[in-house]
Amino acid sequence: MDAYNGSGAGMTRQLKLGAFMRPISIHTASWRYPGGTPDGNFNWPLIKRLAQTLEAGKFDAFFMADHLAVLNMPIDGLKRSATVTSFDPLTLLPALAAVTEEIGLIATGSTTYNEPYHIARKFASLDHISGGRAGWNVVTSGNPTEAWNFGREEHWEHAVRYARAREFFDVVTGLWDSWADDAFIRDVENGVYFDPAKLHVLDHKGEFLKVRGPLNIARPIQGWPVIVQAGASDAGRQLAAETAEVIFGAASSLRDGRAFYADVKGRMDKLGRDRDGLKVLPGAFVVVGDSVEEARDKRAVLDSLVHYDSAIASLSSQLGADVSQFDPDGPLPENLPPTKGSQSGRDRLVEAATRNNFTIRQLAQRVGGFAGLAFVGTPATIADEMEEWLVNDACDGFNVMFPYLPGGLDDFVQKVVPELQRRGLFRREYEGKTLREKLGLKRPDNQFFRG
Repeated sequence: MDAYNGSGAGMTRQLKLGAFMRPISIHTASWRYPGGTPDGNFNWPLIKRLAQTLEAGKFDAFFMADHLAVLNMPIDGLKRSATVTSFDPLTLLPALAAVTEEIGLIATGSTTYNEPYHIARKFASLDHISGGRAGWNVVTSGNPTEAWNFGREEHWEHAVRYARAREFFDVVTGLWDSWADDAFIRDVENGVYFDPAKLHVLDHKGEFLKVRGPLNIARPIQGWPVIVQAGASDAGRQLAAETAEVIFGAASSLRDGRAFYADVKGRMDKLGRDRDGLKVLPGAFVVVGDSVEEARDKRAVLDSLVHYDSAIASLSSQLGADVSQFDPDGPLPENLPPTKGSQSGRDRLVEAATRNNFTIRQLAQRVGGFAGLAFVGTPATIADEMEEWLVNDACDGFNVMFPYLPGGLDDFVQKVVPELQRRGLFRREYEGKTLREKLGLKRPDNQFFRG
């Protein structure tokens, strides 16, 4: 893509920036990169430093990815993956809350392998501990092997997972609204701790869930933690339009980004939701160099460190079908077996293979590293591309993914952020204290105690 020669002059909208953290990197080979941190997933001093660096760079949020099983791939590929282990996000993020003051803290929480009461209580606790900086990334779980860790023989079908997720959301938000904001009067003289008239018992009985309530924690500081969603399927987009306040997009081109943005915002229009109540943040893999050639060389070195065993295992996992048995120098077979994983993710890979005439080996090498949207260049060219997406209604910002840590993150904060600020595209200081205030999102009314 040619660079967008913008300046940010006259801009009223600014980019929102999240940081997608595992916290090694989304790139399979990042732990092998010179200057990287092979033990990053369990290196607490490093993780603390990363969060504080992001806060110094005025990022909106630290976005903690998660899955509830080791990756579903052959052992020859799995043994090369640093994502085989990670901290539990709702153990890690409260610790980060204690060593940061401003940055939002978003954690993944599955609606398929949790109960609503667990999610409601943990995220309400994180919101109070952090002073109103919590966000819940609502996922239905795409890894079929997670079922085996929770007493099930197989993953629920895609439609069932999303139908349960929709009801799950209603229960969680209903539990967050168990108490009016002023329910806890703490009248020491008369010995009255809370006003019973300001307590609501949910007593939910639905198709999938039965939850009495109330939640045994005060209403979150933000009313509700910020709701984040990442589904790209039709069901996922509809769930986002109905419930989400941030959507982690997966578009890999400006054209696709504009189409996705228009689709989700259009669904909001039909539902009567304010378009500004949902921020679309595509994932963007960013490699910074002092020249475009240097940045491309960094990316080439990184990609060269992906072992084929890991690449083909990653491809098979994301397709939901073992393709290691096929000729690596031939095309993908036309009739793959059904997947219990992400159908939209599979469709994107098949489309990319067809568009680029990739062999299985070429597609695996792309997927084995990172196959999505990438900005590889200088601070100026990266800012050009980000600005182009913003002004063409393809995004409201980005979830930034770094090639390796800590160096890739440091490059972005020290070089790209000042360029975005110079153009008026990104804040110089935080606005407000809560994550909602930083993102420009309204605090929801309590559905049971309005006013």
